[in-house]
Amino acid sequence: MILIDDSLKTLLPQAALGVLRCRADVSESSVEQSAQFDSLIKMLEQRYNDLSLIAQNPKIAATRKAYKILGKDPLKYRNSAEAMLRRIAKKNGLYRVNNAVDVNNMISVESGYSLGSYDLAAVKGQIVWKRTPDGEKYQGIGKDVLNIEHLPGLYDDEGVFGNPTSDSRRTMINSGQNRRLLYVIYAFDGAGDLSGRLDQTEALLVQFANAREIEKQIVYV
Repeated sequence: MILIDDSLKTLLPQAALGVLRCRADVSESSVEQSAQFDSLIKMLEQRYNDLSLIAQNPKIAATRKAYKILGKDPLKYRNSAEAMLRRIAKKNGLYRVNNAVDVNNMISVESGYSLGSYDLAAVKGQIVWKRTPDGEKYQGIGKDVLNIEHLPGLYDDEGVFGNPTSDSRRTMINSGQNRRLLYVIYAFDGAGDLSGRLDQTEALLVQFANAREIEKQIVYV
């Protein structure tokens, strides 16, 4: 169970998390998965043929609003769904990582939800979702040290490891068989759409990463 700290409950009463845990075989994405991802990107290029349309996505708008409430500028620190959709709208494509992370990104760009995907072997103890304090930083994936203060961050016993803008290098998913994985869908407009998106995430993971021992839950404020 992921706990939600009072620092978020008070400020973001509509916040919720969709959580999926599983075991999966992580490897380079298959030709079939890559083709499905390419088709999705082409469709989204048409849907967001003007950059201004991205901010109108209700999930992205809700995340932006939450950032402002927490004290973070959503234009300087774009949530991951918005950042990826901006790349797509500009026809810059998206990087590919592996089958597990690509599922994360497929769900994110289609829905507008920001997602995080984590290696559970690197997560220690109780997970708590809370507002990050002044001066909080960590090493991002493929990035320098990031200023993540005032973001809604996931913490374990060793510190913060994830948020809707960029995840930490410590818990990144690498290739390997029988990996224990955690997926988190960050919602700021209630939990109404989370069940369907968790089911969609499960289906893609089963199809493309041989996912098993799947557990799903929704965590409310």
